[in-house]
Amino acid sequence: MNPDLPLVVVRGGGDLATGVAHCLHYAGFPLIVLELPEPRAVRLAVSAAEAIFSGRHIVEGLVFERVDQVPKCDALPREFVPVMVDPDAISLSSLNPYGLIDARLKKRNIDSMIELAPMVVGLGPGFVVGDNCHAVVETKRGHTLGRVLWHLGEAAEIDTGVPGLVGGVSSDRLLRSPCAGELHAQAVIGDQLQGGDVIATVEGQSVLAPFTGRLRGLIHNGVTVAENEKIGDLDARGVRQHCFTISDKALAIGGAVLVAVLNGLHRQSSFGD
Repeated sequence: MNPDLPLVVVRGGGDLATGVAHCLHYAGFPLIVLELPEPRAVRLAVSAAEAIFSGRHIVEGLVFERVDQVPKCDALPREFVPVMVDPDAISLSSLNPYGLIDARLKKRNIDSMIELAPMVVGLGPGFVVGDNCHAVVETKRGHTLGRVLWHLGEAAEIDTGVPGLVGGVSSDRLLRSPCAGELHAQAVIGDQLQGGDVIATVEGQSVLAPFTGRLRGLIHNGVTVAENEKIGDLDARGVRQHCFTISDKALAIGGAVLVAVLNGLHRQSSFGD
């Protein structure tokens, strides 16, 4: 952490948000991650959100720890990134960060405002430059993934509802809840599964592996889910290491956010001169 760099707050602690945090942290920015009381992250093995459940979680050497009080900006820990329950970002008024990265991937009904910080960066659909953020980062897989949008009115591509191909599989790799209720895991992230294996149950209804693959993500055991909510991710490539390392997509987005934040600082410095 570089004490000369300003604080950046990341809203959301899922796998893409964690890729962003990883890039910003190793560039020297002090960070705080804000999450829900019961995070909905699926790729928990590589998500800062896991710290809300376990208290402490390590992703590729970067330590995330849950804190229950707003840290003082002049006394942020160097040995870990704080993760705090604050779904409404109430702490922003006391934290007064330079950067706010909305990495929740809500895709609609965006409640972030451009006035919340000097540099607000939005990830994916729902963000419009000059409306609710200063810059948008494209999150859709393909040629424009990780592109930073700067011009007034520019926005990320709309959500098609069709996930990108991973190992040649698209929609079928996403596991969804058959009904509303409490999720009970029958497998753990990293397991190699055969088609038809039970991955979890919700209110007694089974969620089955649709094909042979590696369980790359599963929402936290005991969380109450909605009907048809995304609860897991099965990877046909079957590489166990992929379950426990930050993805290419998350790193691309993280690098783009770093560019946006640094560019904002550069412009601020130039205007200040």
